[in-house]
Amino acid sequence: MPFSFAIDARLGSARAGRLITPHGIVETPVFMPVGTLANVKGVAQDVLEDLGVEILLSNTYHLYLRPGVDQVRKLGGLHRFMSWPRAILTDSGGYQVFSLSDLRKVSEEGVAFRSHLDGSSHFLSPETATAAQIALGADIIMAFDECTEYPADRQRARASMELTLRWAERSKHYFEQHKGEVPWPTADGQQALFGIVQGGMHPDSRRESAERTVDIGFPGYAIGGLSVGEPRAATEEIVAATLPHLPEHRPRYLMGVGTPADLLASVRAGVDLFDCVLPTRNGRMGHVYTSRGEIAIKHERFKEDLAPLDADCACPVCRRHSRAYLRNLFVLKDFSAPMLLSMHNVFFYLAWMRRIRAAIEQGALSALSAPPEEKLPDGA
Repeated sequence: MPFSFAIDARLGSARAGRLITPHGIVETPVFMPVGTLANVKGVAQDVLEDLGVEILLSNTYHLYLRPGVDQVRKLGGLHRFMSWPRAILTDSGGYQVFSLSDLRKVSEEGVAFRSHLDGSSHFLSPETATAAQIALGADIIMAFDECTEYPADRQRARASMELTLRWAERSKHYFEQHKGEVPWPTADGQQALFGIVQGGMHPDSRRESAERTVDIGFPGYAIGGLSVGEPRAATEEIVAATLPHLPEHRPRYLMGVGTPADLLASVRAGVDLFDCVLPTRNGRMGHVYTSRGEIAIKHERFKEDLAPLDADCACPVCRRHSRAYLRNLFVLKDFSAPMLLSMHNVFFYLAWMRRIRAAIEQGALSALSAPPEEKLPDGA
């Protein structure tokens, strides 16, 4: 099945669409759980399928270091290696290398870095990052970019943007020359390489980056360099400044964002794909998303609370377990506690995206409000 994107409904700038991949149809707008090391922490693949996950994200940097791209390739590619039959997107590793500020050196050719695992020396370039993703066999792969830090002055942001544009051209050139070099279907000319827009927190630079990335030509476009410490208002400003300069008929991916409120605001602006570690990371810390706001399950007030985490949630955790029981597991540090809370959070995010899509189709998006972000009051 070749890669394509179709828009089924529009409401203002918001879109409800279908992303066609070799591993199935992905209804957009969509949230991608993060499976950095070929696993979504605490949530097994069969559970992810049951929850309705249509696409998830894995990371090239981490898989490159462990178990190694060649090892995954020998075992039949990422889908077979992790026993995941649905779509996968791989991040090129640019953001992870960016986070190694004391262990990396950026040059025109690429990034020399030391592994955060053992200090060993490595090098990623547009060519090697693209080669790794072709070998992993993900349905959607990303051009190698430099993630601009925050804050960055105009001169620094522009230099980073120009480097990312040059790397985008090299990523595309390598991809066109080498796609289909491994035997599984996604790599047989059917992988989709997305370009990434950078430019720091400067709307005019973002506009220029978007226009020039579109000139290079990709089947989809991502907005990168956000969720790096900037205030929410700056994120919204950059998204609003960028989207009008991306093609209407191509999928748009906002990388690393965010809370339920962030997702709603970004869909209203015209974004189609999202990823974020919040559902599982917060689940492991005992923080739970509900329709009434976020709660900390270890709070004393839940000790004798027989209500589910969220009375409006139909996930397996809420159908079976009480807050009191889940709190007890968490206080005991039982390994099942973070698993159950992560499962609920992932389900909550997926259900939230389905509500947003339905609201677009029904013309009711303006009436939809995100769950409050403040904690529930005592006794709730």
